[in-house]
Amino acid sequence: MPDISNPLIFLAATFVMFLVVVGRYFLIAGLFQFWFHRFRFKKWESRSLGKKKTDRIQFIREVKWSMITSLLFALAASFTAILWQKGYTKLYDDLNQYPLWYLPVSLLISMLIHETYYYWLHRWMHQPKVFKLLHKVHHDSNTTSAWTAFSFHPLEGLLQAIILPLTIMVFPMHIYVLLFQLTLMTFSSVINHLEIETYPANFHRHLIGKWLIGATHHSMHHKQFKYNFGLYFTFWDKWKRTESPGFNDLFEEKTKRVPAESDQTINTAI
Repeated sequence: MPDISNPLIFLAATFVMFLVVVGRYFLIAGLFQFWFHRFRFKKWESRSLGKKKTDRIQFIREVKWSMITSLLFALAASFTAILWQKGYTKLYDDLNQYPLWYLPVSLLISMLIHETYYYWLHRWMHQPKVFKLLHKVHHDSNTTSAWTAFSFHPLEGLLQAIILPLTIMVFPMHIYVLLFQLTLMTFSSVINHLEIETYPANFHRHLIGKWLIGATHHSMHHKQFKYNFGLYFTFWDKWKRTESPGFNDLFEEKTKRVPAESDQTINTAI
């Protein structure tokens, strides 16, 4: 691998990383936005939520901030590559270096570290003075969409970008596990901001589902501000009693099946 600390190679690597991050953002956000808002739940959304489609002004604003966030993520990736080349991380590429069972375990541990960091960072960013400086940009999207996923103020984007490089400096991870987590982060952020619930009915009471954050859980945060601060999991919100008391009712409302006759009526109206 070429020396990424070389300025020209660093710029080239950052540009490539930027294209990867942006491409992944547009691909995943675009597919989810099209499938759930434009096709699968069009009639349900019109009947129950009364939500308007993401307007052009919000879309342009979210994409603008998302491009800046993507650049910050690309810079973080390039700096991480330098740290890896210089031997300052515990990132490894030899599958035999650790047992295979360690791959999913390391992913889970890294996600738990990220969850803990994000939960407390998120609560701190809701302090009034900090909120105006760092977090207001993200909350300007009161009704979220898939495009809201990366819509952050640059300072917030920077704070979000540093946790994984810091993690792999002290915690061993295979490079493919790290790449998988980065992709999983994009999927999670897009799903959580989709506004339309993607999980099935009663999933919020499932043995596993009750610990996972989805669109309903996070959309309530954007509307209520003082609840639901988690990233992937709900355990910090449950433990610190910051989960919205109305979550269960809203989840059940959003996942309620539309009667067939009503569907026909709505389809005719559309």
